[in-house]
Amino acid sequence: MRTVFGFLLLTVFLWGCSSKPDTLIADGYDEQEMEAAIAEAQSTVDRFIEALESGEGESFAVKAPIEDKGQVEHFWVTGVKFDSGQFTGTIDNDPGLVTNVQAGQEWTIAKDDISDWMYMRDGKIYGNYTMRPLLKTLPEEEAAEFRAMLAEP
Repeated sequence: MRTVFGFLLLTVFLWGCSSKPDTLIADGYDEQEMEAAIAEAQSTVDRFIEALESGEGESFAVKAPIEDKGQVEHFWVTGVKFDSGQFTGTIDNDPGLVTNVQAGQEWTIAKDDISDWMYMRDGKIYGNYTMRPLLKTLPEEEAAEFRAMLAEP
């Protein structure tokens, strides 16, 4: 499990930044594929909510784009709960770009504003659509390991 979340931290991505911290992936992937991945996550979020509410999985998380001073960084928000159209959970990693959040901070995001969702069940990753375009940035052997973990490659 720790390996999965370690990779999830690597899947933090950034648009429109001229200098990037080492923790952010700003290039090496197709931006149209990333936009399509975000659209897929947003269009299937009700499946995630059903799994979350039924408890048919573990390690539920949503990805939240957080803006600060005109720059956007995407964070996994873990331990999420869903109520009244919003997810609430905890920011899972330290920021590499924005300064208005910190790891461990509680965060609330509207259902329609997420950029991804994911959970684990039976050793497989469900969701995490934004990981797919980023696999091209990894060595093939490592990318193949993560592809094997996807419930829907």
